[in-house]
Amino acid sequence: MNITIWNENTYQEYLKYLESLKDLKNKEFQQKLCFTKYEILGIKIPILRNIAKKIAKTNIIDFLKLCHSTYYEEVLIEGLVIASLKDETLFLKYFPKYINKIDNWAISDTFSNSLSLIEKNPSKYYKLVLKLTNSSKEFTCRVGLIILLNYFIKEEYLQDIFNILNNIKSDKYYINMAEAWLLCEIYIHFPAKTTNYLKDNQLNSFTQNKTISKIRDSYRVSKDEKNYLSTLKKK
Repeated sequence: MNITIWNENTYQEYLKYLESLKDLKNKEFQQKLCFTKYEILGIKIPILRNIAKKIAKTNIIDFLKLCHSTYYEEVLIEGLVIASLKDETLFLKYFPKYINKIDNWAISDTFSNSLSLIEKNPSKYYKLVLKLTNSSKEFTCRVGLIILLNYFIKEEYLQDIFNILNNIKSDKYYINMAEAWLLCEIYIHFPAKTTNYLKDNQLNSFTQNKTISKIRDSYRVSKDEKNYLSTLKKK
């Protein structure tokens, strides 16, 4: 793809290029794992990241003004371009708009682990992330949790994160799974403090037990630790 100027015609060229990369075998695989309203073409993530990098070298503003939401890959590339923004004003303009497009775990997580500005200065965007975790929208909340997982597993944030998790009152699957994943990663770095939290918290039983299951699956956790954690499961 060699597009350098964005307008309606070149955007249509871009969509045709994405369509030309359609991979039926990978599409079938992705459809089993990812439930989305967007049409899946089956293009693999490394290819999408490469396309996004090329777009990021063009006029990003013109590109973002034209973005549609037909294909899963189209939406994912848009997110990667936004995630690459170095201009804070532009990032804060497009970030919340993009969050509303996310309807599945794959786009949520790919976007959340690619955020250049937050990676560079996490504390500056902490309040923004907290706002996401307070959302009742399944994938908005998940984005916040996965951002915490990627950029905020540090001792100074631990108690805040435990409080955040206690305050999430949701039985939505992709929120609970993100909570469990986050706690598992925190346990790897801070086992004693996470164990204390698992002894006394306001997590629902699914999230508590899934957390323990994920920790027990880790090769970085000793057998004795795994056996003890099993005693903390909720009925």
